[in-house]
Amino acid sequence: MNIKNIVFDFGGVLVDWNPRYLYKDHFKTEAEMEYFLENICTDAWNIEQDRGRPLAEATKLLQDQHPEHHDLIALFYGEWETMMKSNISETVKILHEVRPKYNLYGLTNWSAETIDFAYNRFDFFEQFDGIVVSGVEKLIKPDHAIYHLLLNRYNIKADESVFIDDNAANIRTAKELGFQTVHFKNAEQLREKLVEMVVL
Repeated sequence: MNIKNIVFDFGGVLVDWNPRYLYKDHFKTEAEMEYFLENICTDAWNIEQDRGRPLAEATKLLQDQHPEHHDLIALFYGEWETMMKSNISETVKILHEVRPKYNLYGLTNWSAETIDFAYNRFDFFEQFDGIVVSGVEKLIKPDHAIYHLLLNRYNIKADESVFIDDNAANIRTAKELGFQTVHFKNAEQLREKLVEMVVL
């Protein structure tokens, strides 16, 4: 296995992001918070911002549909940074360990309007040789097109690359395209998989 490149997803792999870090302080009960996140500010709504929809447009859309939750909806992007709790330190440690031997790339589903918050907070992003952000490109995982964009833009080959992501659908596409893959569960499991691959 001639591995030259490591491709990291960001959210859930290198960055601990979760809307519950924000909303836990705005609901009386966990059940109320979960209802809001499952039925109002849903994953399906959020992913459209990762696909490129403007944050202001997305916020107004929900506020028009759910005026009784106007202020809570406004918090989602008004206080978005609170959702980004920290880096995932043990994964970042692995990133620094592989950096001397491999090219590092990022392939992330992330809004173009919020990615700079992450870049500014976490200095490990400086280690990457290239990053593809879904909201910037108006393409999104697991669509094949965004993987091809990464490969073509940085002139790398899938079969010379390890792709790390916590989303099973994204992993399936990467496998179809010929990447070696790690379906991320936690840093300890990632380390074990990379040792098996003789990457670490």
